[in-house]
Amino acid sequence: MIKVILLGGGNLAFHLTNCLLDTKNIQLVQVYNRSITKIEYLKSKTLITNNLEELKEADIYIIAVSDDAISKISAQLNVKNKLVVHTSGAANLNELKSISYKGVFYPLQTFSKDKKIDFSSIPICIEADSKSNLLLLEKLAKTISKSCYYINSEQRKKLHVAAVFVNNFVNHLYYIGNEICDKNNIPFEILLPIIKETAVKIESLSPFEAQTGPAKRNDLKTIKNHKTILTKHQKEIYTLLTKSIYATYGKKL
Repeated sequence: MIKVILLGGGNLAFHLTNCLLDTKNIQLVQVYNRSITKIEYLKSKTLITNNLEELKEADIYIIAVSDDAISKISAQLNVKNKLVVHTSGAANLNELKSISYKGVFYPLQTFSKDKKIDFSSIPICIEADSKSNLLLLEKLAKTISKSCYYINSEQRKKLHVAAVFVNNFVNHLYYIGNEICDKNNIPFEILLPIIKETAVKIESLSPFEAQTGPAKRNDLKTIKNHKTILTKHQKEIYTLLTKSIYATYGKKL
């Protein structure tokens, strides 16, 4: 049985809390959050507190807060000879500079409170300051997920940037596509099958092989027509991405 205390009340903390509560061989001893009202719904399931001095004993303390708050919270922890980890993709292991035993437990996924998520399908990227702590994190990761990867701080920074490209930026492009549809009284749902096919296709093809569209085939007439439809901001993004596709496939504007 791995005893865990979780610190945080954001989107990741919310989903991770529910996962830990529902997983055998893990005991969620306590949840901390600065705002107690945000975690009051957990009162009947585990201990809650908004006072770091009231933290109980555990094997692993998981800090699931914003990157800016990691070092501040870790500096206030009075935890001796126990593993403390953060969940950030962008923060270095040494953000936990005041902690003796430290690590990173990074679930690589996008989290929204209103969208239920299956942790067993989420890759967990781990790092620790010793082999024994890494093995403990691996045990925790493999208890809740089918995928566990050893990723160091430098690799994780690069991975996080890659995730921003394939998730955050892509979602913003969905937003722009939705804007264009709304403006022209077109149901956005018409685009859902092509969105899904684009995602599924790269499970069997590389992104390089999967690329299609007017920029890939150098269809200048279509590109010119598209630009007449777009707002100034949309046109800037369209042009930037078109140039990038041209450069990738060796074509010139």
